[in-house]
Amino acid sequence: MKDSTTRVAVTSRSFSKHPLLRAELLERYEHVTFNDAGKSLRGDELIAFLRGHDRAITALETLDARLFASLPELKAVSKYGVGLDMIDLDAMEQRGVLLGWTAGVNRRSVAELVVAASIMLLHRATVAGAELRSGEWRQLIGRELTRKTVGIIGCGHIGKEVAVLMRAFNCEVLANDIVEYPEFYEKHHVRPVSLDELLTSSDVVTVHTPLDETTHNLLSRQRLGAMKRDAILINMARGGIVDEAAVKELLMAGKLAGAAFDVFCDEPPGDAELLALPNVFATPHIGGSSEEAILAMGRAAIEGLRTARPVSGELRSRPVSGL
Repeated sequence: MKDSTTRVAVTSRSFSKHPLLRAELLERYEHVTFNDAGKSLRGDELIAFLRGHDRAITALETLDARLFASLPELKAVSKYGVGLDMIDLDAMEQRGVLLGWTAGVNRRSVAELVVAASIMLLHRATVAGAELRSGEWRQLIGRELTRKTVGIIGCGHIGKEVAVLMRAFNCEVLANDIVEYPEFYEKHHVRPVSLDELLTSSDVVTVHTPLDETTHNLLSRQRLGAMKRDAILINMARGGIVDEAAVKELLMAGKLAGAAFDVFCDEPPGDAELLALPNVFATPHIGGSSEEAILAMGRAAIEGLRTARPVSGELRSRPVSGL
């Protein structure tokens, strides 16, 4: 039976314009407000959009203490996506707002883009493409992904998916995480190592940790400088984990072979010089935006409206691992 009493707000632009997700949500709830204007909602505008609603589906919008204090009628938030760094969980808990969240629903989509970026950069396809577009015909010599050493920082749902795909290329896979996954490591021949060893040994370094106070600037200028000159770096987790300015300097100095960014400290990014480098593969936060992932995330968010639970407990006590 359709719920005719609960009022639901959907802040996500991609969810709001997806006909199947809209239809499935409207099958359950009679009163739904979608972000049909396609606005990037923040601050007062976000509060105004959510006002008068009991439950909400949110994506990359920032939900802070002021927002929760301004919306006493808001009883539950269901996350469209996997990252929780944009939600003040302490404020949410204090206000008694429930959280609907499902981990790993976009893992295959992100993992495939990591593999694609690895192949593009190792084969120097971004450089060759830039030269071709400028009128130069030069057949550059690249390297294969097969049998390279891949270091995964953060071996949660997405990191594990990357590990499985990389093993298909006969890569040696190294992992660094604050949580141990001995059964997974043994099954998929993944070797857990320190962060320092991972950075100095890997041909491909890919980041899959959440962003919080422990991971902010995790890959600092000093740590990035420890990477091999012919290595490539991939960040498809969150902006702020990697020192983007340092990456640019290393790329321009020939001390790093390539870098891929799907996420940035500021989105959209303002460093046009970084984006223009031929050995940079950059995308606008699309890692989890395959059609299949959008459906999985959207359906998990719809279900999360019903199954939302208090923030306290397992979610608050679990160690921060990979996404």
